[in-house]
Amino acid sequence: MTDPIRAGRPPRRALSSGEFIAMIAMLFATVAFSIDSMLPALPDIAAELTPGNENRAQLILTAFILGMGLGTFVAGPISDAIGRKRAILGGAALYTLGAALASVAQTLELVLAARLIQGLGAAGPRVVSLALVRDLYAGRQMARIVSIAMMIFTTVPAIAPALSTGIIALFGWRGIFAAFILFSLVSAGWLGLRQPETLPPQARRPLEPGPLWQAVREVLGHRVVLIAIATQSLAFAALFGTIASVQQIYDIRFGLGASFPYWFAATALISAGGSFLNARLVVRLGMRALVILALGFQLVISGAMTLVFAAGVLPAALAFPAFFFWITCVFFMVAPVLGNLNALALEPMGHIAGTASSVTGALGTVLGVLLGAPIGLAFNGTPVPLMISVSVLSGLGVLLMRKIARVG
Repeated sequence: MTDPIRAGRPPRRALSSGEFIAMIAMLFATVAFSIDSMLPALPDIAAELTPGNENRAQLILTAFILGMGLGTFVAGPISDAIGRKRAILGGAALYTLGAALASVAQTLELVLAARLIQGLGAAGPRVVSLALVRDLYAGRQMARIVSIAMMIFTTVPAIAPALSTGIIALFGWRGIFAAFILFSLVSAGWLGLRQPETLPPQARRPLEPGPLWQAVREVLGHRVVLIAIATQSLAFAALFGTIASVQQIYDIRFGLGASFPYWFAATALISAGGSFLNARLVVRLGMRALVILALGFQLVISGAMTLVFAAGVLPAALAFPAFFFWITCVFFMVAPVLGNLNALALEPMGHIAGTASSVTGALGTVLGVLLGAPIGLAFNGTPVPLMISVSVLSGLGVLLMRKIARVG
C-alpha cells in the first residue's frame, strides 16, 4: 500500500505544529503520570489495604505495567482497523473506567484488578499516538516531532510525585485516581475535538488473523526494523537497570535517600535538554547518526566512570558530583536514542504504522525488562556494576547501528 505522505497527498492535520506537539506530549505522558503519581501514595495504601504486608502495595505499580504491556500488543492493530482517534478514545475510556473502579475499591485485590484495566487502557494513548504521528510525518521530521514531545513529557517524572503529594494531603490517596480521570478527559477531549482522523477508511486493515499475521511478518522481516528493535531493547535495558538501581545507589552508596526525589527531579529536568538538542539536530544529521553519536558518547562516559569508580581514585568530595553527572548523562541520552529508533523503525512501515508501533514497542519493552532486571539485581553497594552494564549495552548498540545503511 502506498504511503500517503510519499504519494504526495497532504496529511490530514488541522492543528498548528505547536498545538499538535503539546497534545501528543500529553498523550505520551499518560503512562508516566499513572506510575510516578502513585509513588507517594504507596505507604498510605499499604496502611489501609494491606497493613500486614506493606510490600504488597508495590503490586499497584506492577499491575498497571502488566496491563499496559498486554494492551501494547493489541492497541496498534486495533488502530489500523478502526482508525487512530477511535482507538485512542477507546483506550482512554477503559483507562478512566479503571481509575474510577480503583478509587472506590475496598480491597487491594480489587485495586489491582482496576489498575490492570487502567493499564490496558493506557496502551491506547501510548502506542497509537506514535502511529498517529507517523501518519502525518515521516523520517527526520517525525523524529523531530517525537523529540520535542518527549522533551515536554520528560518533565512529568519531575512534577508528578510533588503534585500527588499535594493531592493526598487534601483528598487522601483515592484522590489521585480522580486526577487520573481528569487528566484522561482533558487529553482525550483535546484529541477528539481538535485532531482530525489521520487514517482514512481506504487505508485501514481488517482486524483478522490473516492480515494481522501478514503485517507482523512484514514488520519482523524488515532488516532495519529488526536492528532498531534490537538496539531499542539494549537502550531500554540500560534505562530499566538504571531506574532499578538508582535509588539504592543514592541511599546506600551516598547516604542521600531522603533527598533522592529532589536529585531525581533535577536529573529529569536536565534530561529534557536531550530532546531539545535532538530536535535541533536530527533534520540536519539524521536519525542513524544521532543514535550512534549518543550511544558512542554513553560508551565513552560510562567506560571512563567505570574505571574511575572501580579504581577508587576519586576524592570523596568528588564522588557524588561525578556520579550525578554520569546518571544525568544516561537519562539525557534517552530521547536521542529511543526517539530516533522509534522513527527509524516506523519509517518503512507507514502503511501499517499501528501494528508496527505495537510490535516494536512490545518487543523492545519486554526484551529490555528481561535484560535490565539482572542489572538491577547485580547492585553491590556501588555504581560499578551498573556502569559496566551501561558501557556494554551502549557498545553493542553502536555495533548494531553501524549495520544500518544511511537511511535516516
